[in-house]
Amino acid sequence: MDVDPGYRWMKVRMKKSLLTKNLNGSAFGGSIYSAADPWFPILYWQTLARQGYALECWLKAATADFKKPARSHLYLHFELPESDVEHAMDHLDRFGRSVRKNTVQVIDTEGDVCCEVECVSYMRLLKAGHKEVATF
Repeated sequence: MDVDPGYRWMKVRMKKSLLTKNLNGSAFGGSIYSAADPWFPILYWQTLARQGYALECWLKAATADFKKPARSHLYLHFELPESDVEHAMDHLDRFGRSVRKNTVQVIDTEGDVCCEVECVSYMRLLKAGHKEVATF
């Protein structure tokens, strides 16, 4: 895993192993989904916390579009566009919450896209009196 110090992007590798493959020898869809699950909310949380927002974030929903069997290690590159961060800040300021959709491609060692996962991140400001969430 490789993480931008400002939490605007992150690179993740899902290793092919006995625990991540299905009966056909390709990557289990649940493993791919799990590899994509937490990272966009974490990027939003850490990026916005550095902007002074006390908030919590989680994955509200995700949709995986499987393109081809994945038979090798897989690579995922998560990135928050500046426009999405600005939109989230605007909605947090105006409504106390924000929902953003981002997509990550799941790429095999040949460079082929095996899956695209659309992740829906939910963010909300902490209410007064709640313990502030720390940054990493």
